[in-house]
Amino acid sequence: VQLQASGGGLVQAGGSLRLSCTASGGTFLHVMGWFRQAPGTEREFLVAIRSSGGMTYYADRVKGRFTISRNNPKNTVYLEMNSLKSEDTAVYYCAARRYLSANPQSPDYDYWGQGTQVTVSS
Repeated sequence: VQLQASGGGLVQAGGSLRLSCTASGGTFLHVMGWFRQAPGTEREFLVAIRSSGGMTYYADRVKGRFTISRNNPKNTVYLEMNSLKSEDTAVYYCAARRYLSANPQSPDYDYWGQGTQVTVSS
């Protein structure tokens, strides 16, 4: 399985970006999610979505500003980010699990994308 993330870039504070992550490889992925990592910090969970049923999980830090959605036929998930702040600057990673987990916020995902840089200027 390979995950290809795209959509990062430079945006002004208060602006919006949409990230995409497309999975290839034929394995059914029960959960797909997004994490981010800023320099000098640990990778942190942002949001995840189940492929069946569409249940979503959000970290409090992005609830109300970020929205995850999916297109199962295209094996793609999207992360719509609004009201961006300078502290949202980080490398954003998509990730996927083959199986459901009791804790989708845990970073023990099976597959990871290459990361896409998001820079928010103040």
